[in-house]
Amino acid sequence: MAEKDLDEVMAIERVSFPSPWSRELFKRELQLPLGKAFVAQEISPPQVIGYFCCWLIIPEVHILNIAVHPQKRQRGIGASLLQHGLAYGWQKGGRHFTLEVRRSNYPAIGLYKKFQFQPWGIRRRYYTDTGEDALVMGLHLEEAPSLAWL
Repeated sequence: MAEKDLDEVMAIERVSFPSPWSRELFKRELQLPLGKAFVAQEISPPQVIGYFCCWLIIPEVHILNIAVHPQKRQRGIGASLLQHGLAYGWQKGGRHFTLEVRRSNYPAIGLYKKFQFQPWGIRRRYYTDTGEDALVMGLHLEEAPSLAWL
């Protein structure tokens, strides 16, 4: 992800989350040495259709944000972004992958479970906009991520 992608990223962010990240927050994430962000792009016409953001706190990789444009969902794009993020994290020395997800976000939870993420706990009232709990999920990798998960 680059600053030039932020208009399209922000459009996806706004339609994907009840409390979207701000443009300034994305800009800060792009400047952090421990931060990494990827975009999925459609070739024709060229446009950002999804993104993945994480922190590399080796040996941990904390997944911060992953989203796909609503009109492009159910096509494996989210799975591809997650696979790429896991592979990148592994290459950099990550072995423990963590994330928080709204307990009501069943599609995301289903995706994470396909990749063998397990529930590790609950963060009560984590989401300040609604007071909803977050499900903490994690994955320990002993070997490089496999495309067989997809």
